[in-house]
Amino acid sequence: MSFYENLVTQAQMNYSRYYSVYAAGNTPVKLSKRRSIPYQEQISEFARQLKEANCVIVGGASGLSAAGGGDFYYGDTPSFRQHFGKYASKYGFKGAFDGMMRGFDSREEHWGYIATFLHTTQTAPVRAPYIILDEILRGKDFHILTTNQDTQFMKIYADAQVSEIQGDHRFFQCSQCCCDETWDAVKPVEEMIKAMGDGTSIPTEMIPRCPHCGAEAFPWVRGYGNFLQGKKYEEQYQKISDYIQRNRDKKLLFIELGVGRLTPMFIQEPFWNLTLSLPGAYYVSVNEKYDFLPEQIEDKGIAILGDIGVALKDVKDAIK
Repeated sequence: MSFYENLVTQAQMNYSRYYSVYAAGNTPVKLSKRRSIPYQEQISEFARQLKEANCVIVGGASGLSAAGGGDFYYGDTPSFRQHFGKYASKYGFKGAFDGMMRGFDSREEHWGYIATFLHTTQTAPVRAPYIILDEILRGKDFHILTTNQDTQFMKIYADAQVSEIQGDHRFFQCSQCCCDETWDAVKPVEEMIKAMGDGTSIPTEMIPRCPHCGAEAFPWVRGYGNFLQGKKYEEQYQKISDYIQRNRDKKLLFIELGVGRLTPMFIQEPFWNLTLSLPGAYYVSVNEKYDFLPEQIEDKGIAILGDIGVALKDVKDAIK
């Protein structure tokens, strides 16, 4: 098990132990009682830390995509209706993830929905917060860690710069994990969408199957089935582990963007742990709903409560 995966495993155990606390939108970690400095001062401090950092690690979660219009995952939003309206009308789904957990009238319609979901993210343009983030990172030595499966970061950066620890909508895997392989999902999904047209089902023969055992394929993503935690998965954790170990003695800035209460164990809590343990580390979080800052790192971090896209733009302006 790699260094960073071990941190995540420890955080997952903590999440299980205090599940009711997390489910209520809180954290069992003792938070700072210190009054936050005004927003503009936080932005100035964010910009200063970014300028002075030798290395930057960005933790991008669902709130980052939501800030740029990718807010169709958890609720019945206008963007959800735009992309998934025909399924929402028929089944009453309340968000894209809700649809992934429901039953359909047929496997063909089930795959019509999956294809719609994957095609929506595969073909989405790079959202504004990602563009601004890229602009403020230019010239810096950085690595991206993300729980997002929507391929936004992969439309900007090379594989070596990004650790996708929750999977990627561009790949299929065997639903039974009969083999340690993933394969392209982009072209098959494009063909499914064309074949489906205005309907809700794909032709039976287009249901993707494992080339080895013949079982149905499935997107290489955590959350809906047997997520393949093989070579590709371990490579993601190894990239972020190597980056941290290589730069642990430098002035290292951890930037957490948009972590919710369902998945604090992948980015947020490991970042808190590392900020506490690494002498040159500093932590910045930006979140529309939560401004959690542990008491133990109150002198080594800030938590900005606000729109991520707006905050990143303000940091960009402050840097200039």
